Amino acid sequence: MKWKKTLIFLLLLLAGIMAGAVIGSLCRNVGALQWLSYAQSIGIGSDTPLVLDLIVMKITFGLSFSINVAQVICIIIALAFYKVFSKGF
Repeated sequence: MKWKKTLIFLLLLLAGIMAGAVIGSLCRNVGALQWLSYAQSIGIGSDTPLVLDLIVMKITFGLSFSINVAQVICIIIALAFYKVFSKGF
């Protein structure tokens, strides 16, 4: 039973992230809704990644996340849906 709740949580969270990304990109050029597409990037080595040169091979390290306002709103909505859907399990 616990794995069902975890699966529902992950699926709703992923759906919220994806829906927010789509909404944010669609609202980028709409005058009154441009604030939904305001994004902030967080990461390690996002502009200049860490490069380890071992002569035989190069390894590049970097991790970057970008989140916009629409994604935050959709994640909150997805978590509210999770509370409703998880009561049956």
